[in-house]
Amino acid sequence: MLKYSWSVALLKGQVIKMSVVIIGGNERMEQQYKQICKKHKCKAKVFTRMSGNLKTQIGQPDLIILFTSTVAHKMVHCALKEAERYNIRVERAHSSSASALENVLQGCC
Repeated sequence: MLKYSWSVALLKGQVIKMSVVIIGGNERMEQQYKQICKKHKCKAKVFTRMSGNLKTQIGQPDLIILFTSTVAHKMVHCALKEAERYNIRVERAHSSSASALENVLQGCC
């Protein structure tokens, strides 16, 4: 998965540092989350609602960010299981604001 994102990024003239999966947050903020990640040279997937195949959609990112105030327990459980299985770093933010995401990404990138 990451190799594909590197090749796509190189074609567009960008350098991607890492792939990020965001679990939780507000649906209306999805595009803002992606723009913030793009600003930090990260490729992002955002999941604000639980889907039946969340486990397979997460993939193997470099980082999983959990917005703990706006996420279902089932989503957290699924994300943590995948993180443990693939040894993925997990960061938690209580708030689902843009500045909370900025702070997490500044600490990781």
